[in-house]
Amino acid sequence: MSSSYLESVRKQFAYYKHLGDQTMAQLSEEELFQMPSPESNSVAVIVKHLWGNMLSRWTNFLTEDGEKTWRQRDEEFENDLKDKAEVLEKWETGWTCLFGAIDPLKNDDLERIIYIRNQGHTVTEAINRQMMHYAYHVGQLVVLGKMMKGAAWKSLSIAKGASKSYNEEKFAQTKGKEHFTDEWMNKS
Repeated sequence: MSSSYLESVRKQFAYYKHLGDQTMAQLSEEELFQMPSPESNSVAVIVKHLWGNMLSRWTNFLTEDGEKTWRQRDEEFENDLKDKAEVLEKWETGWTCLFGAIDPLKNDDLERIIYIRNQGHTVTEAINRQMMHYAYHVGQLVVLGKMMKGAAWKSLSIAKGASKSYNEEKFAQTKGKEHFTDEWMNKS
């Protein structure tokens, strides 16, 4: 597999982090802790779960099982963080751990076998598994943010009703190779 996979992975993870950053930037401290129903999760709880998952999966990623014995997964779903600063600290700590694990990876690492709950994965499979898991939860953050902000929500992608003009602009440009996240990351 070429090095373009690892470059794409890094950009894709950065993009999902960016979506979460931009969502939480639009929310008040109170909104971070709101739950749409008693059985749902707040933005803060989802962040806490992502933090726990990231620390477990990416700490000693190549040498230890991804489900650490010290992880307390059930506690990740308790809405007990104190304030926005603590939510953001968990968010940053999780992503720092993730990038610290994937940044040094080389193509030769991609077919190595690692374990999550004793289930073997190639490094590629483990990365893909986690990326999809994080995309799922970041999507939840965005939906919660949009629901709470309503008309005050600042779109994180193509704004509603703007697809035609967006496509016209894109098709007016010369074809070229670039990662789709580059334009979004350069906007902020």
